[in-house]
Amino acid sequence: MALRDVGRDTQGKRGVMQGVGVIEFGGPEALQVVDLPEVHAAPGEVRIRVHAAAVNPTDTFVRNGARAEALRKNPPPYIPGMDLAGVIDEIGADAATDLAVGDAVMAMVLPTGSHGAYRESIVLAADSVVRAPAGSTHVEAATLPMNGLTARLSLDELALQPGQTVAVTGAAGCYGGYVVQLAKADGLRVIADASSADEQLVRDLGADLVVPRGDDIAAQIRNVAPDGVDALADGAVQNELAVGAVRDGGAFASVRAWRGTGERGIVFHRTLVRDYDHRADLLDQLRQQTEDGLITLRVAATYAPEQAAEAHRRLEAGGTRGRCVIVL
Repeated sequence: MALRDVGRDTQGKRGVMQGVGVIEFGGPEALQVVDLPEVHAAPGEVRIRVHAAAVNPTDTFVRNGARAEALRKNPPPYIPGMDLAGVIDEIGADAATDLAVGDAVMAMVLPTGSHGAYRESIVLAADSVVRAPAGSTHVEAATLPMNGLTARLSLDELALQPGQTVAVTGAAGCYGGYVVQLAKADGLRVIADASSADEQLVRDLGADLVVPRGDDIAAQIRNVAPDGVDALADGAVQNELAVGAVRDGGAFASVRAWRGTGERGIVFHRTLVRDYDHRADLLDQLRQQTEDGLITLRVAATYAPEQAAEAHRRLEAGGTRGRCVIVL
């Protein structure tokens, strides 16, 4: 798909750009290409010409109305997307950044109304934006910010010491895969789940031990760690099915705001990535770890804006390894 100039729609009109979003909440078919007003960087901000936006499970909540109450504080269209990569094309006054116009960058976005990643151009605070990993494409870089920061936050919440053991469910997924790789970089022992088809992938990501995935995940982990693991990052959202794998007094990180069962002195953490918004320092650390070969960027497929519904259908069907990415 040919790239369009920022500030132009397909008719070439100034002051208008395009995005992908919904006017009415619904299934994947509710997604449509919409016109949006051109934006400019205010003081302390940068504008990014977005070239790629990753498709994440949280995006479906914007589309289907699961977050309608919060979204309706703003008029439609509602634009999903938390992950993007592109090129800086405008820098506002007093922006505390060493970035320059023309730099390839990546960022995490907290969607609000039409302020989501599925758009040709976006304005963000300078402290939310960092350089993309050297050698990566825009598509590859777009898969890192939100999932990488979520994985980093989970591990920071679990607060393990080198040599301790963390279990990871959903290890073949984007979040789970980043947890595995970041945990190994932190010096942790990793037990991860996988289907037979994904076992080699999860081993390649660095897991020390791989157990079969399924509803008996707690028993499977206890088979290889009889005393229980020090902590568990629940990328598969198995909640109470996975708690039994954790030792008394251990820790559990949930990515869907599950509050836990309060049993056996286990500390339950609700990993909410918004807590790491404006953390360019941590995102830049992820960039460096990617350049150092400690993090693997995985792309499942790319889609034009007009194919966004197809990308959402593929995501919701499950089994995607890596991220689907919309190319703008």
